[in-house]
Amino acid sequence: MTRLPASTFRLVLLVSCAHALVHTFELALPAVEQMIAADFPGVGKEQTGELGLLWRLPFGLGAIVAGWLADRFGSKPLLIVYLLGCSMTAVLTWWAPTFGILAGVMFAMGCFASIYHPAGLALISRASTPENRGAALGWHGILGSLGIAGAPFCASLVFQSGSVSWRDYYLLLTIPALIIAVLLGVSARRERTRNALLATAPKPAADAEPIPWRQFLVLVLSGALSGFVYAAFMQFLPRYMDGAGLKPDGWTDESFRNALATAVLLCAAVGQAIAGRLCRPGRLELLLVLVLFGNVPPLLWMSVAEGPQRFVAACLLALIHFMNQPIYNSLIAQVIPASRRSTGYGFSNMMCFGIGALGPFFAGKIDSDGGVYALLACFATASACCATGVKVARPSATGRADRGTSAMSPADND
Repeated sequence: MTRLPASTFRLVLLVSCAHALVHTFELALPAVEQMIAADFPGVGKEQTGELGLLWRLPFGLGAIVAGWLADRFGSKPLLIVYLLGCSMTAVLTWWAPTFGILAGVMFAMGCFASIYHPAGLALISRASTPENRGAALGWHGILGSLGIAGAPFCASLVFQSGSVSWRDYYLLLTIPALIIAVLLGVSARRERTRNALLATAPKPAADAEPIPWRQFLVLVLSGALSGFVYAAFMQFLPRYMDGAGLKPDGWTDESFRNALATAVLLCAAVGQAIAGRLCRPGRLELLLVLVLFGNVPPLLWMSVAEGPQRFVAACLLALIHFMNQPIYNSLIAQVIPASRRSTGYGFSNMMCFGIGALGPFFAGKIDSDGGVYALLACFATASACCATGVKVARPSATGRADRGTSAMSPADND
C-alpha cells in the first residue's frame, strides 16, 4: 500500500470518521428494529423491513443531488449539512410518538445521510493520486467498516444495562456527529488562503475529456446488484445472529445479538484493509470480479447454516463482501474526471443504495433464512457477471481513465 503524505492522511482520517458515522446511523436501525417492533403495536419484521426501505431509498436516490451540489459548492460544507441533519433527525427519532412519524423521520435521516458518499469519496479521491488512492480508500473503508461494526457494538454496550431504550440510543449518536461537524468547520476555515490560490489555477485540460459512459454504467449496474445484497444482509444481521445459539447466561438478547453482529462486521474492516493493499491501476477490474463471485459460497452457506455455523458463515461473507468497496470506488475515480467526481459518485450511490433499498423490503417478506440468502446469492452472481463486462466496455484509448489530480478543486476546501 503506497504511503500517504501526512497532510493527505490527516484529511483522509477526518473524512473517514464522517464515513464511519454515516454507517453507524445506517446500522442503528438494524440494531434496534426488533425493539421498535416490540414497542409499537402491530409492527413485525415486514413493517421494520419497510422502515429499512424508507431509510435506504433516499440514502440512495438523494446521492445524485448531493453530488451535483458538492461539485458546485464544495464537499466540506455538504458534509457539515449531513452531520447536522442526521443529528437533528436523531433527536426527532428519540421523540417520535407513533410509527408513522418514525417512518417519516427515517426518510428524512436517509436524505441527510445521502450527502456523505458523493461528497466524502470525491474529496478523498481528489486529494489522492492514482498510486496512493488505493491506500486512501482503504483507510476510508476501514473506518467505514469500524463505523458499521460500531452500531451494533454500541447497541450491545448500552442495551446490556437494560435501562437504555432504542430512543436513547439514537440520542447518543448526536454527540460524535456534532464533534465531527465542528472539526470539519475548523478544517475548512484553515484552508481559506489555499482556496484563494487554487481558485486562480486553471483546471486540468484532461477534465474536458468525455466520460466513458458504457464502462461507467456497466460498473454501476454491478454495484447496484451488490448493493441489494449489502442492504439485506445488514438489515437483518442481528436477527440472523439470534439463531447462532451462542448466548451465555447474563446477557440480554438485545445485547448479545448485537455483540455477535459487531464481531461479524469487524471482519469487514479486515477485508477493507486487504483490498486497500491490493488496489493498483491495471488490476482493479479483475479484483472486482473475483471478490463479487467470492460472495456466493458464504451466502449459500448462510442459507443452510444452523447454530454456531451461522456466525462463521456471516464472518466469511463480511470479510469478502466488503473487499469490493475500495476496489469499486477506485474504479469510479478511474473513470470519472476530478471536476465531475462528486456527481459521478452521487449517481453511483443513487443506484447502489437506491436499488439496495429494495433488499430489506424483499428480505422482510421471505419467512425462511434459506430463501433470503439463496436470493442474495443469486444477486451476488448477477453482480459478478456484470463486473466481467467492465473491462470489455473500456474505451480503446487507455490512459485517460485516471483524469483526477492530487490537487483538490477550490470548492472542496470551502
